[in-house]
Amino acid sequence: MSLTTRFAPSPTGYLHVGGARTALYSWLYAQKNKGQFILRIEDTDIERSTQASVDAIMDGMNWLNLEWTQGPFFQTERFDRYKEVIAQLVESGHAYRCYSTAEEVEAMREEARAKGEKEKYNGYWRDRTDYPSDKPYVIRFKNPLDGDVVIHDVVKGDITISNEELDDLIIARSDGTPTYNLTVVVDDWDMEVTHVVRGDDHVSNTPKQINILAALGAEIPQYAHIPMILGDDGKRLSKRHGAVSVMQYRDDGYLPEALLNYLVRLGWSHGDQEIFSREEMIELFDLKDCNRAPSGFNTEKLIWVNQHYMKTLAPSYVAEHLAWHMAEQGINTETGPSLEAIVQVQADRVKTLKEMAEISRYFFEDFTEFDANALKKHLRPVAQQPLEVVKVKLAELTEWKAEAIHAAINATAEELSLGMGKVGMPLRVATTGAGNSPSLDITLELLPKEKVLARIDMALAAIAERVANS
Repeated sequence: MSLTTRFAPSPTGYLHVGGARTALYSWLYAQKNKGQFILRIEDTDIERSTQASVDAIMDGMNWLNLEWTQGPFFQTERFDRYKEVIAQLVESGHAYRCYSTAEEVEAMREEARAKGEKEKYNGYWRDRTDYPSDKPYVIRFKNPLDGDVVIHDVVKGDITISNEELDDLIIARSDGTPTYNLTVVVDDWDMEVTHVVRGDDHVSNTPKQINILAALGAEIPQYAHIPMILGDDGKRLSKRHGAVSVMQYRDDGYLPEALLNYLVRLGWSHGDQEIFSREEMIELFDLKDCNRAPSGFNTEKLIWVNQHYMKTLAPSYVAEHLAWHMAEQGINTETGPSLEAIVQVQADRVKTLKEMAEISRYFFEDFTEFDANALKKHLRPVAQQPLEVVKVKLAELTEWKAEAIHAAINATAEELSLGMGKVGMPLRVATTGAGNSPSLDITLELLPKEKVLARIDMALAAIAERVANS
C-alpha cells in the first residue's frame, strides 16, 4: 500500500497558521515517501460551513503551493456511505439505538460527578431491545468496557488510554446525520490513509476512532499529533495575536516560501539550519523528528526569513508577488521601471512586499506635495543653488545612466565646495518626495530624465514659496 497522508480542514473559517503547518507536514511526508496527499473538506457542520471558507482554504493551499494528489473530497457528498457503515455497526452489534434525552444524559453525568466518577453516559440503552416506536433516538458506538487503547504516536510515543475512561459516543444524531468521529474514521479507511498528521488537540479523539476502526476490521493508521503553536505571550495562537490566517500573511506582504520555511521550523528542526529550500524540506523532513513541546510563534523571526527570501529569490519571481501588492494599492505599473528592477533596489530596504510597494509609488506616480518633515529639513533656501546647478548638469547628460548621474552630482558638490549630502539630500527629496530612497544615482536612472527635471523645478518652486512666506 502506498503511503498516504491527508489534510482535512473544516470550512468554518480561514486556513489558519496551525492548519497550514499540519498541511505542510502531511504534504512533506507524502512527498518524501513518494506517496499520496489527500485534501478532504470536513463540511458536515452544515450550519457553520461556508463556501467562502472553502475558497479560503483552497486559496491558502494554492498560494503555499501545497498540491494535493487526490481530492478535494467533501464529506457532505458521502452521507450515503456513512449511513451504510452506521448500519453495518448496528448490525454487527457494535452500535445501538439510544433513546435517552439530553436532560437524562446530563442527569447521568451529574450523578457520576457526585460519586467522583468519570462523567459519561451510563450505557442505559446499551443492551436493551425494548425500543419505543414513537421517540427519537441517536446511534451510539458500543465502546469496549475494559482493556486499553494504545496510540503508537510517531511524535509523542506510546499513549495508553483505558477504555473505562471512554464514553459510548454518538455516531449518528437523531436526524440521521453522522458525527465527526464516525465520518473521519470512514474517510481514513476508505481513502487508505496510512499516516494521520494533526494537532494534538485531537489526541482525545484518537482512542475512540481506533476502537471504531477495530470494530470495522479496518487497518489502524499511524498517528502523529503535532503540539500546538503558542503566541508571543505563551498562550495558544489565536486572533488576538494578529495575523493567523494564511492569506493575511500574503496580504501583509510575506512570500509563500518565507511562511513555509518559517512553519517547517515551528516544531521541527535539522541541526541549526534555519533556511530550507522546498527540495531540502522534502529530503530532510521526518515526522519522528518533530518536537513534542509546543512552539512559540515569533513574528520577528518570520520577518527575518521573509527578508532573506526577498533578497535571494530570483527578482523576476519576487516581482510576480510584488505586482499583486502594487495592484492592491492602486499603483499603475504600466509606465515606469520594471518591477524586477524595483525588487533589485528595494529588497534589502524593507521587511515585506507590502512595504516595498508603499515606498516605491514615486517610481510610477507623480506627487503633488513633499513629505512635510523632508520639506522642512532639506528644501530650505540654502538648497536652491545646489538644485539649480545639478539640474543643469543632469539636463546636459546624453546618457541617462547611474554612473553619469553620479558624476553630475559629484561635480555639483565640487563646484559649490559642498559635501555630497548638501546636494544629494535636497535632490533626493525633490525627485522622490521624501527623504528615503535607494542609492540616489540608481533611483534617478529608474526615473525618466524629463520627470526628474520637472520634479526639481517643483522643488525649486516650493523653496521659492518658502522664501516668499518667510
